[in-house]
Amino acid sequence: MTTAELQQATKALAAMFSCFPQSALTDVEMQLRGYLGAVSDAELGDLKDAIQRFVRGEVKSGNAQFCPSSAQLCIEVRERRLMRELLARRGVEAAAKLAKR
Repeated sequence: MTTAELQQATKALAAMFSCFPQSALTDVEMQLRGYLGAVSDAELGDLKDAIQRFVRGEVKSGNAQFCPSSAQLCIEVRERRLMRELLARRGVEAAAKLAKR
């Protein structure tokens, strides 16, 4: 991610953290660093989509009452990437079929 994307990712993660109960002992800065390190190779759009799905309670794994772990978030980010790639591939295939007509 670029520096600007990291800033946006930080804001998105902070927003997610504010939607779930946090322990009074949580070091938010360290938590942010850990999550950012875990998703550093992700596309920002995939990360934002994954966060939105957790906040909305759309992710089946885990407990919707608590913030997902960095591992759970990474799994959902990979799912979002896979879905984006599959949809893009379908779009290319559909365009190729139309071009043949």
